[in-house]
Parts: sequence; structure tokens; C-alpha cells
Amino acid sequence: MKKVFIDTNIVIDLLQKRDNFYLEAQELFTLGDNGDIRLYLSALTIANTHYILLKHYRPGEAKKVLATFKVLVNVLPVDDKIIELALASDFTDFEDAVQYFTALEHHMDVIITRNKKDFKGSTIPLLTAKEYLRR
Repeated sequence: MKKVFIDTNIVIDLLQKRDNFYLEAQELFTLGDNGDIRLYLSALTIANTHYILLKHYRPGEAKKVLATFKVLVNVLPVDDKIIELALASDFTDFEDAVQYFTALEHHMDVIITRNKKDFKGSTIPLLTAKEYLRR
């Protein structure tokens, strides 16, 4: 089964129902919910998403949204090795480096993101949700 790593922006597209991106994110997560693919994300994504949700929800509500969402995904740990790799990398955005090295360490088949340019030099295929769904 395909191991699909989801970048934070795709999670936010789903949970915030972002115009122009929500339907694709919803379809992608439906594939995971149906067992057609396995969806993964980093623990950093959970933390970042909670922070963003707090701009729209009270803390308890934000946790409920995340708890409901979490049943759709497998959360991968961010450990010392991943942080060291991210710090030593050429990535200009540290958060993207953490995402990339988490996906790399856990042998993901593809990274789904709307910011492909932020993952220059990736050895893992990069696709937008729309591109992935068209395959």
C-alpha cells in the first residue's frame, strides 16, 4: 500500500476548508479513510496545525478538531536524528526540512504538498493533492 506523507498545508486546507484546495484535500483524506492509501504526517504537523486552529477555535475546540482528524493519519515522530539532518541541510525553511527528513527516515513513497519549490533536491517524489489524485 502506498505510504503518502502529507505536508502541513494540506492538513490546513482540509481543516480550514480553504477555498480552491479543500475538495482535493478532502478527496485525498477520503482515500486514506477508505484504506486505499496510508496517510502519514509528522508530529510537527500536529503541533503547527493546533497553533493555526487556535486562531479560529477555543483551545478545547481545537483539540477536538485534531482528535477527530487524527483517526485518519499515522503520526510519525520527530527525533534527534531528524532535527540534526534538518539543521545541517540546505533547506531555507527549517520546518520544511523537518518534514522532508521525517518522510525520508520513514521511507515514504510520495510527499503531498502545495509548496513543491520548498523541497528542492528531494529524492522522494513531490506532488500536489490534485496531481496525486489525477494519477
